[in-house]
Amino acid sequence: MKLLKRYRFFLITVLIIGIMTIINKNLGMKALGVVSYSIKEMILVIPPVFILLGLLDVWVPREMMMKYMGQGSGLKGIVLAILLGSAAAGPLYGAFPVAGVFMKKGVKFSNVLIFIGAWSTTKIPMFLFEMSALGVPFALTRLLVDIPGIILIAYILCMIMSKDGVDEIYRKAELME
Repeated sequence: MKLLKRYRFFLITVLIIGIMTIINKNLGMKALGVVSYSIKEMILVIPPVFILLGLLDVWVPREMMMKYMGQGSGLKGIVLAILLGSAAAGPLYGAFPVAGVFMKKGVKFSNVLIFIGAWSTTKIPMFLFEMSALGVPFALTRLLVDIPGIILIAYILCMIMSKDGVDEIYRKAELME
């Protein structure tokens, strides 16, 4: 019963795709194709992310992370969060385990949010593509709007969230294996 409860979303999805395939075979096969593509993508992305997480967890001492991205880090923590997020590769779901390790290492909550925001919007390959496809003025304008926006959103979220809420997120990050 516990197993069914744990995998209920997956089982419901399989049931829906099964019914969809019975009703409309082409649509069902298309859905299965999308699912298989997504699974292949995750299989290619998740192992390298977790290898890097393991290395980050073992090689980078907590004191160093706290010094450069912790409570007293100031501007250098913000810049480092943006650079790490911008240099990252892979889809956004790869950022969350990294953010969890950052939290275990004592990174300030606003810097974690800035890192996630940078991962989602300021990736270097995307910036280079925009420069070549849409022009340098567009790419620079978007970057110059996105970076302050990411920082502003991170600090607004920190002001909105209660200290208990943030502490709970950090407690859950500590339980991550």
